Amino acid sequence: MQFRASGWVIALAAVVVASATETAAAEPALGASARAALDRSIAAMASIATEGGWVWRYSLDLEERAGESKATPTMIWVQPPGTPSVGMAILRAHAVTSDPRHLDAALAAADALATGQLASGGWDYSIDFDPARAERVLRRTDLGSITPQDAARRFNVSTYDDDTTQAALRFLLAAVDACAGADGPRERRIRAACDHALAKLLEAQLPCGAWPQRYDGNHRGPAESPRRATIPAEWPQEWPKNRYERLATLNDDVQLDCIETLRDAHRRRGDPAFIVAIRRAGDFLVAAQLPEPQPGWAQQYDEQMHPAWARAFEPPAVATRETAGAIRALVAVCEATGDRRYLEPIPAAIAWLERSRIGPDRWPRFLELGTNRPIYGDRDGRIHFSLDEISEERRTGYGWEGSFGVPAALKAYRKASARSLGEKSPPPASPPSPESRAGQVRSLEPRVREVIAALDGEGRWVTRGRFTKESKGLEFGDRIETATFIANLDLLATYIQMARLPGPKTRP
Repeated sequence: MQFRASGWVIALAAVVVASATETAAAEPALGASARAALDRSIAAMASIATEGGWVWRYSLDLEERAGESKATPTMIWVQPPGTPSVGMAILRAHAVTSDPRHLDAALAAADALATGQLASGGWDYSIDFDPARAERVLRRTDLGSITPQDAARRFNVSTYDDDTTQAALRFLLAAVDACAGADGPRERRIRAACDHALAKLLEAQLPCGAWPQRYDGNHRGPAESPRRATIPAEWPQEWPKNRYERLATLNDDVQLDCIETLRDAHRRRGDPAFIVAIRRAGDFLVAAQLPEPQPGWAQQYDEQMHPAWARAFEPPAVATRETAGAIRALVAVCEATGDRRYLEPIPAAIAWLERSRIGPDRWPRFLELGTNRPIYGDRDGRIHFSLDEISEERRTGYGWEGSFGVPAALKAYRKASARSLGEKSPPPASPPSPESRAGQVRSLEPRVREVIAALDGEGRWVTRGRFTKESKGLEFGDRIETATFIANLDLLATYIQMARLPGPKTRP
């Protein structure tokens, strides 16, 4: 699962807030109500934090907690929409309000991540602060304080799956900037965790230039030019029960998320090592494109750059979702480096996607190597050629057909292709006119009113729905969801920010 905050919200929230004394473009009363709701919601969310962090959802009495799976009161979730996602939303609210209480809540979340950071530089899906369970993992802060034998027994595997470590690192980068100038113990812990995570993200890059799904802290060796991907004459038709976590993987946008994280780091810090790593990732993606007549990308690759099995229901194949991710990643590399050669593989991939379409904006997830027939997987570890052949659990529990982000990837490519030669990043958007901005503010007002009205007496947005896959007691019921909090907080912060910007000038 991946969670990403709305791009338009993030972009708007990054704008410097103008003075509150400037002409308002919105109703003063609604602006005040939005600010009060924002403050109350952050206070309520901070009140249920564990060591400064959060899981994904809570029952109203806090007895039931869950991330992707059931959680305990001593756990927080890192995987989005967990602690980094909530912390980033609160940081954006602080940027709009300058309220020190909001910065304190965001830095408490960053400190929780710093405490739970693994020695391998990243994070697993969750952090457990129970002392007994904490002793089972090798944290960065354990280094030098335990014996090598004890360290070797502990869990120390960072995950890049589902934007887990990358989201945490991007939040830490933002938190470090937000507390610039402060040098207390908490700020020093956050900076140390951020620096360690950046160094380990560079170290985790495989010799071929890709990142694995997971990294255990052991460096893989010097960089090398990636060999071109090929389709072998024969490949395993049944799951070989292999460990795929160390393979170069495009599944769940691992490469794109690592590239975007390094772009963010380079924008903030200017270290050329980040651009070097981005180029290496781009070179891998160019080399990983499969040959005609199937010039897409696979989910993951073995050391010979052949498409490889992952889980029992994920066979070697040309993968449309991962092809869309590769297109977006190559666009990101082009934007970061200004080198348009990273766009050159994309037209052939687009032509293959057009040939593989099964309906308007609809593709199969996997297509068989060589034949281009849709294929499906199941927990029996065998390749199937019809959805009817696989179990209901896998038929409904995995996305086999869909748009898979292809339209958005093609749109990103078209924009990048139209830019001037050598232009590293999209040109900054022209600021909207005062009249246009006032219209945008008015367009937000109905939804802002809904969000304010939905806040309960304790400052919570209560939703109803399925609690967890495993939950027996609260299969369907009232709950507090971080994803709802993030979306609503972003809306309020955006409205407050835009309402304070200068409105249209009126004639005397």
